Amino acid sequence: MQELPIVKVDRIIESDHAVIDGIDISGRWNRMFSQRAITEYPTEAMDWVTGLAGGESLRSCYQCGKCVPVCPVQHVGNYGPRKLNVKVLRGNNLLDDPDLWLCTTCGNCYRVCPKEVNPLEFMPAIREQAVLEGKVPAELQKVFENLQRQGNPLGEPARRRADWTADAGVPVPLISELGRPVDVLWYVSDYTSYHPRGRDAARAMARVLTALGVDFAILGAEERSDGDSARLAGEAGLFEMLAEQNIKTLRKYRFNRLVVMDPHAYNAFKNHYPRLGWEGEVLHYTQFLAPLVDRIEFRSPVELEVTYHDPCYLGRNNGEYDAPRRLLEAIPGIRLVEMPHSRSNGYCCGGGGGGMWLDGFVADHVSERLSERRVREAVATVGMDGTGILSVACPYEPSRFEDAVKSTGNDGRLIVRDIIELIDQAMQPPAP
Repeated sequence: MQELPIVKVDRIIESDHAVIDGIDISGRWNRMFSQRAITEYPTEAMDWVTGLAGGESLRSCYQCGKCVPVCPVQHVGNYGPRKLNVKVLRGNNLLDDPDLWLCTTCGNCYRVCPKEVNPLEFMPAIREQAVLEGKVPAELQKVFENLQRQGNPLGEPARRRADWTADAGVPVPLISELGRPVDVLWYVSDYTSYHPRGRDAARAMARVLTALGVDFAILGAEERSDGDSARLAGEAGLFEMLAEQNIKTLRKYRFNRLVVMDPHAYNAFKNHYPRLGWEGEVLHYTQFLAPLVDRIEFRSPVELEVTYHDPCYLGRNNGEYDAPRRLLEAIPGIRLVEMPHSRSNGYCCGGGGGGMWLDGFVADHVSERLSERRVREAVATVGMDGTGILSVACPYEPSRFEDAVKSTGNDGRLIVRDIIELIDQAMQPPAP
């Protein structure tokens, strides 16, 4: 074919006339290389996000879609990290988008993303800007105020933080009153200190530690929220304030290990407090107890099928899957059955990333709560032929899942218990 002259039109190279096999493909019809349509979108919104510290990875999304089927919120709504990327590419301002608050930072999308697009970084970064501009859902704003004024999200007075100890049945020493170092400083956490179901786990933990002869103490009224949920919800300044208060308190005392009840506290002390100057060994309570399991004297079997819900901030985001299971498998009578979504592909309860405080807001954008979907999966695993147990290892989950058991009509088919409650139950003498 005779070589044809070419012309440059809008930086796209085209032949001004071409006939191939009798077909006229002149001008735009023979375009071989051209700008991708995506570059025709305005770039300001994406430039703004990726200019934030932590927002850089959002630009790396190349729309493979692997995040969509593993996102728990996508299962109950029209959502997903890939869709956030598309919105930003089209120039949407996420500060005014409800999707900004739907992510629970569970990390499952990050686990499968080949480009390492990381909502655990870019969602808090964008939310921080929303906080600065006052664009925060009202129920979350109330939690921020409680944290600032009272040091806990429930707005309870600090002086009541250790009230649960009165009914523990064993002494629970305050480290400020001991006047000596201890082996274990037990950081009890907010829900375990104040919420009725959390207090059940706290009392069980006190009894187990005492039976094992652990030298422990708590902070009591000196303890403040770990602040990790506030950080993930965009209140970085509030997180730093709470962390600095806790660090100042911890430096007053001598102890070998910090043991926590809450996976979110574990995440904060392990991964974020060090940059503020705190260093020390921190263990989730299941990690602390698992090596001691052979010393536990079990006296009553728990003759039920049990399934275990992996907390996102203990399992997927911090890699601890085995310690909780080792404890459960040691309890006599328990038959541990895994749900389809378990370990690294575990489902989310909906409480992470500030979601614990956003149930009302989220309800307008999903078909059902994540906790309800998880309960349905648990019932299908251990509750079809009688009563089964959904075991948990996070203070948020007993109340969340018990509400979901009721709202899904599964009363009598599923019992929700923290692992420490099951251990305590099996350590008690058989009923007469």
